Amino acid sequence: MKSPVLAIVLVLLGTFFLLNNLGLLDVSLWHLLAVWWPVILIALGLSMFFAPGPGGRK
Repeated sequence: MKSPVLAIVLVLLGTFFLLNNLGLLDVSLWHLLAVWWPVILIALGLSMFFAPGPGGRK
């Protein structure tokens, strides 16, 4: 069974852009990325750490 993480991220990102284009949300994505980019690295590292290796759980 595939993980729905990518689908959830795409839906949230699309919702963010739609709300921003409609003027309902006034947030700069670039400002958020400039401040919170280390969290992305931490999340990627944790996902790699806890992902089952070859021959592990499937």
